[in-house]
Amino acid sequence: MEAGTERVAMVTGASNGIGRVTALDLVRQGWRVHLACRSFERTRPVIEEARAIGGAQSVSFLQVDLADLASVAVAATAFRRMNEPMHLLVNNAGVAGLRGMTHDGFELAFGVNHLGHFHLTTLLLDIVRESAPARIVHVASVAHFQAKGINFDKVRGPTPSFTGLSEYAVSKLANVLFSAQLAERLAGTGVTSNSLHPGAVASNIWKRVPRLIRPVVTRRMLTAEQGARTSLYCATDPAVADVSGSYFDDCHETAPSPVATRELGQELWARSVEFTATGG
Repeated sequence: MEAGTERVAMVTGASNGIGRVTALDLVRQGWRVHLACRSFERTRPVIEEARAIGGAQSVSFLQVDLADLASVAVAATAFRRMNEPMHLLVNNAGVAGLRGMTHDGFELAFGVNHLGHFHLTTLLLDIVRESAPARIVHVASVAHFQAKGINFDKVRGPTPSFTGLSEYAVSKLANVLFSAQLAERLAGTGVTSNSLHPGAVASNIWKRVPRLIRPVVTRRMLTAEQGARTSLYCATDPAVADVSGSYFDDCHETAPSPVATRELGQELWARSVEFTATGG
């Protein structure tokens, strides 16, 4: 591939699970991939795998903690300094079944799964626009159907439920809403935004679910390789090059939850701008 013609991608949460599979498959397709992860040591095996496939320049590590808005800002600045385009952003990282609060005082699942990605995406959006044609892919979940809406008071403070799964559903609803709002704002720019359900995947996202209920949650789940299919379809398939604002399940467009309205998406956007500006 000639210098200046390579396709550049960023995948969050690429140290394991479907993020790892997605990143490695992109490298096989000739992409240069930035692995946006919290820990270099945990990401090292993926870096080594990627370099064995595509060479030393095929991959790089970008440190980011999505639970800390300041860390997200530092990561965005670090990427800018590389002076590279971004043709694909895969917002893949996530937590599930955890209880707690982010560095900035937000409920953990909402803060990591939505707000960290909102901040990263909006900070880099001008680069993505300049790189068009480009795609933004949001790994959501069918769990978003379980959310009745978003209580914007409850996303401030620690996780109230015992399992954290209802909060996970809200965070995944936020992913779907954010994707749709991005698509609306990016209409006509050559940048698409879509969300997806990867299938129920037995990945490390569930590792901190309480031990007694973990087998119930993870049984009969897909492998990471199976789960990455829809992510890769939305990221690279020519059939969806011009599709934007859609929700995918098993590589097919499908209707999201009726709760995922334009009005709620607009409110989420406005609140997220406020939350990321204040840092909590």
